[in-house]
Amino acid sequence: MVDQDDRLTRVFGALADPTRRDMVARLAAGDATVSELAAPYDVSLQAVSKHLKVLEEAGLVRRSRDAQRRPVHLDAEVFDLMTKWIERYRQQAEERYRRLDQVLARMQGKDSPTDEQRHEGAAG
Repeated sequence: MVDQDDRLTRVFGALADPTRRDMVARLAAGDATVSELAAPYDVSLQAVSKHLKVLEEAGLVRRSRDAQRRPVHLDAEVFDLMTKWIERYRQQAEERYRRLDQVLARMQGKDSPTDEQRHEGAAG
């Protein structure tokens, strides 16, 4: 678990920078070279390479060689790790809200709302 937590720390740290988040979003559309990634920014290729190194160390991207071209690929596996982490806390928050709904319903002298009643109230 410590290794997984350390990896999540690196991933979220890498994504804390808006330029790196933008690069990841662009790579979601397909592979790109460093030059292609650098095009929309007013920064040097060296600066873009440093951003890519952070993303690579976090496990978000990897580089390969295709003849003279060195494309950068998004590594989707790490997004599964992030999604599982986020989902665990989303489920915990939903459970707390369900318990709060029950407490509020009892305070108002009502029975605990069913899931159907809760959805009707949210939709209406």
